[in-house]
Amino acid sequence: MPYVTNGEHSGGVAPSHDAFHLPALSASVAEARRRVLSQLREWGIAEEVRDDAGLVVSELFTNALRHTDSEKIGCELRFNGDLLRVEVADQGCGTLEPREQVSDADQEGGRGLLLVGALSDTWGVRPDKSGRGRVVWADLSSVCAPLRSRHAVTPRG
Repeated sequence: MPYVTNGEHSGGVAPSHDAFHLPALSASVAEARRRVLSQLREWGIAEEVRDDAGLVVSELFTNALRHTDSEKIGCELRFNGDLLRVEVADQGCGTLEPREQVSDADQEGGRGLLLVGALSDTWGVRPDKSGRGRVVWADLSSVCAPLRSRHAVTPRG
């Protein structure tokens, strides 16, 4: 299901938007998750979708914190009635493009983007507006579907 960017929406629900920035500190991961869950509850998003979005934000914030030299990390939420887009933006200087990887059972990390892929319909990475940082995004259907796509998508243009 494509994300609607032209202002059109379905289901008679007005598009909703929220954005915030937090310092690049480990305590900000929990704060970001709390803020996202609170906002989605206010918008009336289903509990399962809220829970999935909370995990996605936690994973993406953690990656931005661990793998970049950001001083702050941004989060943006957009909901059009059918689809929730979660975006986490860093300030850059990460050495590698975010990608799913398979980790050994005894490794502590390395499974975050696999989890993001499992919880979202699609996800991807694009440069931020400055060209220095990255935005990692995930789309979650507001309808709790039994089977979701598990593929990273690189947006065009």
